[in-house]
Amino acid sequence: MKSRPNWPAGLFAVAWLVIVLGPLVYVLTASLRSRADYLTSGTLAVPENPTLDNYTTVLTGGFAQYLLNNVIVTVATVAIVVLVGVPCAYAVVRGTGRFVQRGFTLLLAGLAIPAQAAIIPVYLLITRMHLYDTLTAIILPTAAFALPVATLVLTNSLRDVPRELYEAQAIDGAGSFRVLVSLVLPLARPAIMTVVVYTALNAWNGFLFPLVLTQSQSSRVLTLGLWNFQGQFGTNIPALMAAVTLSVLPIFVVYLIGRRFLLSGLTAGFGK
Repeated sequence: MKSRPNWPAGLFAVAWLVIVLGPLVYVLTASLRSRADYLTSGTLAVPENPTLDNYTTVLTGGFAQYLLNNVIVTVATVAIVVLVGVPCAYAVVRGTGRFVQRGFTLLLAGLAIPAQAAIIPVYLLITRMHLYDTLTAIILPTAAFALPVATLVLTNSLRDVPRELYEAQAIDGAGSFRVLVSLVLPLARPAIMTVVVYTALNAWNGFLFPLVLTQSQSSRVLTLGLWNFQGQFGTNIPALMAAVTLSVLPIFVVYLIGRRFLLSGLTAGFGK
């Protein structure tokens, strides 16, 4: 039978595409306009004479330092979460001791604690450790609050691995570390990439910890940098849009890279 086109779904998809692409197109086109053109022609006008002067202004205004700090914070946070979360999930799935299960329950309790509620204890810990106004002061609490979700996702993924595969590794004489490297990591790659993308997004867009735990210009990240650009340029919206465009590109590349692994995790099962 000939299938009929689903016109309502198609119209809804087009409308959703316009809603999503509208702000992106506005940010990109506004960043290519001069300040005078933006004020005289209106906010939604198409740039008649596109220019890259706004990007030059942003790059010479300290944006490179903010971008570097953001990359360091994001990479370090993702590394800590993955290096700690994968062994923790493996211990929860394969461990039978009461200590492991109670530790997992205590770790999951962190899901109920928002960062805003714990900011004062975190501030006191950071200052007592003499880490205030450093990138480490941002990395450690960001990784700590991302670890419960990451461990939960990895644990649910590893529970889908058939027990026969673990038993086959044990018969071959593989130890726990060997099983983790040769069996768990390859099968849990989609879940690990999910954790990487989720953690990277949270670390890249983090605002509370950088605002409270840093102060100097040298330790400022992109979220605070955009805030600073907004105050520095005032009504110079094109320069601010150029800064937003440059800040979005790196995390967008991370999403494009991780998207392939996320889709493979949806289409491929573990029980093969």
